[in-house]
Amino acid sequence: MREFKKKTRILLVDDNAEHLRGIKELITLETGYDVVGTTTSANIGISLVKKYRPEIVIMDINLPEKDGLQAIQEIEKLGLGTKLLVLSGYDDQDLIYRAMKLGARGYILKTMSSAQLVHAIDEILAGKFYLPSAISSRFFDYFQKSFKEEENASSEENLLSYLTSREEEVLSLLTQGSNYKGIASQLFISETTVKTHVNNIFQKLQVNDRTQAVLYALNNGFGRKVRSKISA
Repeated sequence: MREFKKKTRILLVDDNAEHLRGIKELITLETGYDVVGTTTSANIGISLVKKYRPEIVIMDINLPEKDGLQAIQEIEKLGLGTKLLVLSGYDDQDLIYRAMKLGARGYILKTMSSAQLVHAIDEILAGKFYLPSAISSRFFDYFQKSFKEEENASSEENLLSYLTSREEEVLSLLTQGSNYKGIASQLFISETTVKTHVNNIFQKLQVNDRTQAVLYALNNGFGRKVRSKISA
């Protein structure tokens, strides 16, 4: 008796119905995989993922209702183990980086050969990541740059976390334009104490004067953080 082997299920999501038909025909003719559905809608695509639980979804970026990046994020949240391969017309470093960061296992361009698409599917189903050589070096250059920027932003935000509650109050009033006398009056402390707090703020934020401290605070979302604490 022949052992039944379940076919790998693939779902296609693309804004171009004609392109969908071509990709479906290609996969059907050149692989043993089963295309369980095609759609031009991200929302319908997410519903089909829930229904068919495909092993892989080939996802376009430019879609109506919501874009492919949002769809990738929502499919990842389902926790079904579905692998995402982006097939896009956009050769954009930021898009590639964001798609991979959100959970895509690969990214290829619509202008690439049919053989490369099939190879990408095989690689991803084998548990690997896939980026064609034409864009992989640019992606990793962008990845390193973005990682450093995020790391720097994170370290800057940490400086604000070194402030005490009283120092945060003083800094908040500084950002509102209050002078030392006004801060002392509002917080019921002496001007000397205010100056001590301000000097401590300068040291912790690694700035030299009030203007730099205020700019640093505003650029790093300090006002939003203070408001969130108050509302909490």
